[in-house]
Amino acid sequence: MVCAVLPRMRAAPGTRFLSKMSAERLRLVRDRVRDFPDFPAPGVLFRDITPLLKDPEAFRAAIDLLETHVRDQHPQVELIAGLDSRGFLFGPILAQRLGVGFVLIRKKGKLPGRTESVSYTLEYGKAELEVQSDAVQPGQKVILIDDLLATGGTMRAACELMSKLKAEILDCVVLIELKFLQGADLLKPFPLYSVLQYD
Repeated sequence: MVCAVLPRMRAAPGTRFLSKMSAERLRLVRDRVRDFPDFPAPGVLFRDITPLLKDPEAFRAAIDLLETHVRDQHPQVELIAGLDSRGFLFGPILAQRLGVGFVLIRKKGKLPGRTESVSYTLEYGKAELEVQSDAVQPGQKVILIDDLLATGGTMRAACELMSKLKAEILDCVVLIELKFLQGADLLKPFPLYSVLQYD
Protein backbone atom coordinates (compact mmCIF):
# COMPACT_ATOMS: atom_id res chain seq x y z
CA MET A 1 0.00 0.00 0.00
CA VAL A 2 2.67 2.47 -1.04
CA CYS A 3 1.41 5.92 -1.87
CA ALA A 4 3.64 8.89 -2.67
CA VAL A 5 0.86 11.47 -2.43
CA LEU A 6 -2.40 11.54 -0.58
CA PRO A 7 -4.94 10.03 -3.00
CA ARG A 8 -8.14 11.86 -3.80
CA MET A 9 -11.24 10.48 -2.06
CA ARG A 10 -14.50 10.09 -3.92
CA ALA A 11 -17.84 8.53 -3.21
CA ALA A 12 -18.93 5.12 -4.40
CA PRO A 13 -20.29 4.58 -7.92
CA GLY A 14 -23.84 5.76 -8.39
CA THR A 15 -23.65 8.39 -5.65
CA ARG A 16 -23.71 11.35 -8.07
CA PHE A 17 -27.42 11.79 -7.52
CA LEU A 18 -27.50 11.05 -3.80
CA SER A 19 -30.44 12.28 -1.81
CA LYS A 20 -29.67 15.10 0.60
CA MET A 21 -29.89 12.68 3.53
CA SER A 22 -27.59 10.12 1.89
CA ALA A 23 -25.09 12.83 0.96
CA GLU A 24 -25.03 14.01 4.57
CA ARG A 25 -24.48 10.46 5.81
CA LEU A 26 -21.65 10.00 3.33
CA ARG A 27 -20.01 13.25 4.45
CA LEU A 28 -20.29 12.21 8.09
CA VAL A 29 -18.66 8.84 7.38
CA ARG A 30 -15.91 10.40 5.24
CA ASP A 31 -15.11 12.97 7.94
CA ARG A 32 -14.62 10.23 10.56
CA VAL A 33 -11.93 8.38 8.60
CA ARG A 34 -8.47 9.75 9.38
CA ASP A 35 -5.11 9.22 7.69
CA PHE A 36 -1.88 8.00 9.27
CA PRO A 37 1.07 8.30 6.86
CA ASP A 38 3.90 5.78 7.21
CA PHE A 39 1.92 3.29 9.28
CA PRO A 40 2.50 0.40 9.78
CA ALA A 41 5.55 0.88 7.54
CA PRO A 42 7.18 3.76 5.65
CA GLY A 43 5.31 4.67 2.47
CA VAL A 44 1.99 3.24 3.66
CA LEU A 45 -1.00 5.54 4.19
CA PHE A 46 -3.25 3.93 6.79
CA ARG A 47 -7.00 4.67 6.74
CA ASP A 48 -8.13 4.63 10.36
CA ILE A 49 -11.82 3.97 11.14
CA THR A 50 -11.55 4.21 14.93
CA PRO A 51 -13.01 7.77 14.98
CA LEU A 52 -16.00 6.39 13.05
CA LEU A 53 -16.49 3.61 15.59
CA LYS A 54 -16.30 6.11 18.47
CA ASP A 55 -19.01 8.31 16.96
CA PRO A 56 -22.46 6.69 17.26
CA GLU A 57 -24.01 9.00 14.67
CA ALA A 58 -21.26 8.39 12.11
CA PHE A 59 -21.28 4.64 12.70
CA ARG A 60 -25.06 4.58 12.30
CA ALA A 61 -24.68 6.56 9.06
CA ALA A 62 -22.23 3.96 7.73
CA ILE A 63 -24.64 1.11 8.52
CA ASP A 64 -27.50 3.12 6.99
CA LEU A 65 -25.59 3.48 3.72
CA LEU A 66 -24.71 -0.21 3.62
CA GLU A 67 -28.29 -1.18 4.42
CA THR A 68 -29.69 1.09 1.72
CA HIS A 69 -27.42 -0.47 -0.89
CA VAL A 70 -28.30 -4.03 0.06
CA ARG A 71 -32.04 -3.38 0.26
CA ASP A 72 -32.02 -1.61 -3.10
CA GLN A 73 -29.77 -4.05 -4.97
CA HIS A 74 -30.14 -7.40 -3.19
CA PRO A 75 -33.49 -7.76 -1.41
CA GLN A 76 -33.19 -11.54 -1.79
CA VAL A 77 -30.09 -11.79 0.47
CA GLU A 78 -30.22 -14.61 3.03
CA LEU A 79 -26.89 -14.32 4.86
CA ILE A 80 -24.20 -11.75 5.58
CA ALA A 81 -20.70 -13.26 5.85
CA GLY A 82 -18.13 -11.15 7.70
CA LEU A 83 -14.37 -11.39 7.24
CA ASP A 84 -12.09 -11.68 10.26
CA SER A 85 -11.85 -9.36 11.97
CA ARG A 86 -13.27 -5.96 11.07
CA GLY A 87 -16.03 -7.44 8.98
CA PHE A 88 -17.35 -8.50 12.39
CA LEU A 89 -17.86 -4.84 13.32
CA PHE A 90 -20.26 -4.09 10.49
CA GLY A 91 -21.68 -7.47 9.45
CA PRO A 92 -23.77 -8.51 12.47
CA ILE A 93 -25.46 -5.11 12.73
CA LEU A 94 -26.22 -5.06 9.00
CA ALA A 95 -27.58 -8.62 9.20
CA GLN A 96 -29.79 -7.66 12.15
CA ARG A 97 -31.14 -4.66 10.26
CA LEU A 98 -31.96 -6.87 7.27
CA GLY A 99 -33.44 -9.69 9.34
CA VAL A 100 -30.95 -12.29 8.06
CA GLY A 101 -28.25 -14.48 9.61
CA PHE A 102 -24.56 -13.72 10.04
CA VAL A 103 -21.68 -16.09 9.20
CA LEU A 104 -18.12 -15.91 10.51
CA ILE A 105 -15.21 -16.23 8.08
CA ARG A 106 -12.19 -16.61 10.35
CA LYS A 107 -8.46 -17.06 10.27
CA LYS A 108 -7.29 -20.66 10.51
CA GLY A 109 -7.72 -22.43 13.82
CA LYS A 110 -10.40 -20.13 15.30
CA LEU A 111 -13.55 -22.17 14.58
CA PRO A 112 -14.67 -25.46 16.20
CA GLY A 113 -16.08 -28.46 14.36
CA ARG A 114 -15.70 -29.35 10.69
CA THR A 115 -14.47 -26.48 8.55
CA GLU A 116 -13.69 -25.65 4.95
CA SER A 117 -10.56 -23.63 4.27
CA VAL A 118 -8.86 -21.66 1.52
CA SER A 119 -5.24 -20.49 1.53
CA TYR A 120 -4.14 -17.29 -0.18
CA THR A 121 -0.99 -15.29 -0.73
CA LEU A 122 -0.05 -12.23 1.28
CA GLU A 123 2.73 -9.77 0.54
CA TYR A 124 5.08 -11.65 2.87
CA GLY A 125 3.76 -15.20 2.91
CA LYS A 126 0.52 -17.11 3.02
CA ALA A 127 -2.62 -17.09 5.15
CA GLU A 128 -5.72 -19.23 5.43
CA LEU A 129 -9.41 -18.52 5.94
CA GLU A 130 -11.95 -20.96 7.34
CA VAL A 131 -15.70 -21.27 7.69
CA GLN A 132 -17.73 -23.98 9.42
CA SER A 133 -18.85 -26.58 6.92
CA ASP A 134 -22.52 -26.17 7.82
CA ALA A 135 -22.47 -22.35 7.91
CA VAL A 136 -24.02 -21.97 4.45
CA GLN A 137 -26.37 -24.25 2.56
CA PRO A 138 -25.95 -24.80 -1.21
CA GLY A 139 -27.72 -22.07 -3.14
CA GLN A 140 -28.05 -19.64 -0.23
CA LYS A 141 -27.62 -16.02 -1.28
CA VAL A 142 -24.72 -14.41 0.54
CA ILE A 143 -23.15 -10.96 0.79
CA LEU A 144 -19.54 -10.71 1.99
CA ILE A 145 -18.50 -7.74 4.12
CA ASP A 146 -15.25 -6.22 5.37
CA ASP A 147 -14.08 -2.78 6.40
CA LEU A 148 -11.55 -2.22 3.61
CA LEU A 149 -10.53 -3.60 0.22
CA ALA A 150 -6.86 -3.13 -0.67
CA THR A 151 -5.25 -5.66 -3.02
CA GLY A 152 -8.30 -7.91 -2.76
CA GLY A 153 -6.55 -11.12 -1.72
CA THR A 154 -8.50 -11.73 1.48
CA MET A 155 -11.88 -10.96 -0.07
CA ARG A 156 -11.06 -13.17 -3.06
CA ALA A 157 -10.22 -16.04 -0.70
CA ALA A 158 -13.53 -15.49 1.09
CA CYS A 159 -15.36 -15.68 -2.25
CA GLU A 160 -13.59 -18.95 -3.02
CA LEU A 161 -14.58 -20.25 0.40
CA MET A 162 -18.25 -19.42 -0.15
CA SER A 163 -18.06 -20.98 -3.61
CA LYS A 164 -16.74 -24.20 -2.05
CA LEU A 165 -19.94 -24.32 0.00
CA LYS A 166 -21.92 -23.66 -3.21
CA ALA A 167 -23.31 -20.36 -1.95
CA GLU A 168 -24.56 -17.75 -4.42
CA ILE A 169 -22.44 -14.64 -3.89
CA LEU A 170 -24.54 -11.55 -4.52
CA ASP A 171 -21.99 -8.89 -3.64
CA CYS A 172 -18.75 -8.02 -1.87
CA VAL A 173 -19.32 -4.97 0.33
CA VAL A 174 -16.73 -2.78 2.04
CA LEU A 175 -16.69 0.57 3.77
CA ILE A 176 -13.45 1.71 2.08
CA GLU A 177 -11.89 0.76 -1.25
CA LEU A 178 -8.32 1.72 -2.16
CA LYS A 179 -8.92 2.02 -5.89
CA PHE A 180 -5.27 2.52 -6.82
CA LEU A 181 -4.48 -1.04 -5.66
CA GLN A 182 -7.05 -2.46 -8.13
CA GLY A 183 -8.39 -5.06 -5.74
CA ALA A 184 -11.76 -5.08 -7.48
CA ASP A 185 -10.10 -6.62 -10.54
CA LEU A 186 -9.03 -9.63 -8.48
CA LEU A 187 -12.63 -10.21 -7.35
CA LYS A 188 -14.10 -10.56 -10.84
CA PRO A 189 -16.60 -11.93 -11.73
CA PHE A 190 -17.94 -11.12 -8.26
CA PRO A 191 -19.24 -7.54 -7.89
CA LEU A 192 -17.94 -4.99 -5.40
CA TYR A 193 -19.68 -2.12 -3.62
CA SER A 194 -17.76 0.41 -1.51
CA VAL A 195 -19.10 3.33 0.47
CA LEU A 196 -15.89 5.38 0.14
CA GLN A 197 -13.24 5.13 -2.54
CA TYR A 198 -9.72 6.52 -2.56
CA ASP A 199 -7.83 6.98 -5.85
